[in-house]
Amino acid sequence: MKIAVLGSGIIGVSTAWWLNQAGHDVVVVDRQGAAAMETTRANGGQISVSYAEPWANPQAPAKLFKWLMRDDAPLLFRLRPDLRQWLWGLMFLRECLPARVTRNVSALVAMAEYSRGVLREMRRELGIEYAQQERGILNFYRSTREFENSQKLAEIMRDHGIDRRIVSNDEIIAIEPALAHARHTIVGGDYTADDESGDAFAFTTELARMAAQAGVQFRYNTQLSRLVSVGGSVYSAELIGPDGQYESLRADVYVAALGSYTPQFVTPLGISCPVYPAKGYSATFDILDEAAAPLVSLTDSEHKVVYSRLGNKLRMAGTAELGGYSRALNTARCEQMLRLASELFPSTLDFDNVRYWSGLRPATPSNVPLIGRTRISNLYLNTGHGTLGWTMGVGSGKALADLIGGRRPEPAFPFLG
Repeated sequence: MKIAVLGSGIIGVSTAWWLNQAGHDVVVVDRQGAAAMETTRANGGQISVSYAEPWANPQAPAKLFKWLMRDDAPLLFRLRPDLRQWLWGLMFLRECLPARVTRNVSALVAMAEYSRGVLREMRRELGIEYAQQERGILNFYRSTREFENSQKLAEIMRDHGIDRRIVSNDEIIAIEPALAHARHTIVGGDYTADDESGDAFAFTTELARMAAQAGVQFRYNTQLSRLVSVGGSVYSAELIGPDGQYESLRADVYVAALGSYTPQFVTPLGISCPVYPAKGYSATFDILDEAAAPLVSLTDSEHKVVYSRLGNKLRMAGTAELGGYSRALNTARCEQMLRLASELFPSTLDFDNVRYWSGLRPATPSNVPLIGRTRISNLYLNTGHGTLGWTMGVGSGKALADLIGGRRPEPAFPFLG
């Protein structure tokens, strides 16, 4: 079949790769000039199976109320006259119910664990280098209350076979000596040795190059205008090419992997797509003292930021703003990230030449992505991965390729259709 994949982030490129490997004729369309230039470009770098937790949990409503007026809050709702935002927020509150949290964790862990296995397989077979580190993820806590609350979700993870081990301050420093300077601010932590980290941008751009060599056609600098539906199926994708001319792309199957922008193209066709942009930030620092820089990927639970070693750089990422599609940098958030990094690693990083970035994470209220067939027979979704796009990306692509090919995917995940 001829299949059009709309979007070339980690989700779209992975989908295209696996569809090509299954023998399909694949074309990828993206408005940017190269793959992985939007949400995948500078994310936190964690492959975090053991922390594949939904934002929506019983403690979330109280935290959101407390953070409502704080410009530097870890999760910030910027209330707007936007019906989609308000409906998304109401659905988010519903997902905070304990029974829904347990169900959502099950789905996220199933896909995340499967995807990590697929990534390891691809790494062995394709030899892609992306500054990967197989040293686990260390999550540290700055308050006893936060630490105790986190263990409720950790217990759910352990029920799913995830070895999320509670560690003392002595163990934290033994696992990652770079935290010794901040020991007095930490009350405890948990550690998962099986988790990984790496550069999602480097991986995706290399996979796109290999996919192009294998026969996938990439149409960059090409804007999707709309999807045209006729008789219960997509007839064509209307595009605006690099020269500004309109054209119609015909295919047997269409995959919408457009991240936060997916609803703009599928909602007019009557497809429910509860995805809303959650703007995240990252800061990338050059490392001045490699011996003092962390190798283990770290999560500061209280401030909801992560740190990942990417070669001779340290990537810090986190926070989320739900306030529309603007990617403008919030000065207060950038200053807070700089302050937190300098407190942890005061003489390790080049703080004078930090590179800030923001991206729009496609978030569903449950954090469970939308993967599978829609009510339109030849239209599939692969979107809504939120903060876990890198964690679940290659597995989501392979699972969707299986669905399109009429095969049952491996993970026990609530696929659409």
